[in-house]
Amino acid sequence: MNAFKVLFVDDEIDFLDTLMKRMKKRGVDVRGVGSGEEALKILDESPPDVVVLDVKMPGMDGIQTLKEIKRRYPLVEVIMLTGHASVDAAITGMELGAFDYLMKPMDIDELHFKIQDACKNKYLHELKMAERRKYDEVGQ
Repeated sequence: MNAFKVLFVDDEIDFLDTLMKRMKKRGVDVRGVGSGEEALKILDESPPDVVVLDVKMPGMDGIQTLKEIKRRYPLVEVIMLTGHASVDAAITGMELGAFDYLMKPMDIDELHFKIQDACKNKYLHELKMAERRKYDEVGQ
C-alpha cells in the first residue's frame, strides 16, 4: 500500500509544478495536467488512485470533471482544491462523491496525509468489492 499514483489537475502551471516536485520528494508517483479534459484522457489511459482537482478552471471546471470521474471511475478518490471564493463548490464536490477538500494555499504535509487517507479508503473499497464478488461466487 506504499506505492500509489496521484494525478494533479490545476490550470495554474507554476503551482502545479511546485506541488508535483514537493510530492515527488515525499515518494509519491505523480502526474499533472492543466485541465479537466486532459485529466479524463489520463484516467482513460491509466487511472490513478487519487486525483487532486482544482475547483476553478477554464473550460471543464472541477465540479464537471469530478462528476465525470465518478461516473467512469467510481473508486478513484478525488480531493478538491479551492480558494476562499469557491468553498461552496468544494462542498458541492463532497456531495458528489469527493473524498475531501482543502483550501489554497494548503499545508503540503496536510495534503500528503489526505492523499494517504484517500488511498487507504480506495484500497478498503476494493477489498470489500473483492469479498463481495467472492461471496457471490460461493453463494451461486
